[in-house]
Amino acid sequence: MADTTLKSIPALGPIYAKAALPGKGSGGSELPERRVRIVGHTVDRQDLLEYQRICGFNNSDVLPHTYPHVVGFPLQMTLMSGKGFPLPLMGLVHVENVITVHREIRFDEELDITVSAENLRPHPKGKVVDLVTEVEVAGERVWEGRSTYLARGRGDDEADRGEQPPAIPTGHAAAKWSLPGDLGRTYGLVSGDINPIHMSAVTAKAMGFPKAIAHGMWTYARVLGAIGPRTSGPCTSHVWFKKPVLLPAKVDFVIDTQDGEGSVVAGLRNSRKPATEHLVLTLS
Repeated sequence: MADTTLKSIPALGPIYAKAALPGKGSGGSELPERRVRIVGHTVDRQDLLEYQRICGFNNSDVLPHTYPHVVGFPLQMTLMSGKGFPLPLMGLVHVENVITVHREIRFDEELDITVSAENLRPHPKGKVVDLVTEVEVAGERVWEGRSTYLARGRGDDEADRGEQPPAIPTGHAAAKWSLPGDLGRTYGLVSGDINPIHMSAVTAKAMGFPKAIAHGMWTYARVLGAIGPRTSGPCTSHVWFKKPVLLPAKVDFVIDTQDGEGSVVAGLRNSRKPATEHLVLTLS
């Protein structure tokens, strides 16, 4: 497998602009034999503090559970927008994510980040693919994540849906959050993810959404931030993204701690319509 080593984290604006051009996505059935890497990256502490503030994490020199995904996401985008990638980047839906933190990671450690694509497969609603991000420090694997993306289209009703999510916890909310209409822009500026579906109602409507929607990775991070500091140490989370959060919104954070097992099931639902579930995750 060939490696492409970047000198710095690429900006996402030009990648989105390139992806919007007609004909992007080869339509083939094979993934490119290619990995995208960056070596010796260090996190800007001010960027980290702003991310922690927006996502509800405590200020710390330790990277939050989801932060390496934010750092590695432009590498995912570089791979998915590159020559030979079979699915069109624009319109891909982030449906699932698994993250394992092997140990706490400090902001001043030098990170070697590698992204590859795996397991292109049929889905009842189209095709899905996994983007795998691995983070090492001095040869030690410290973090890894698997992001599953869906390209909607002609599906296969017999296709394997993979591991199914648990039921979202019921009962009273542990917390209620009011999400402002500009949350997508605020988080986009911090994370670098300026996908038009998050930026404004006008740009979201052009992509088929009635309003701007919150980033799935913000909702994921916000729930983990509410669970507490344990999420930054060794643990594994698995999130399933369900209905998008249309901004502005009022949402309920719900949680169920499994006694004696140290595991958690948590979720996010619409405050006004609790049957509308935005995500459910497990943490162990």
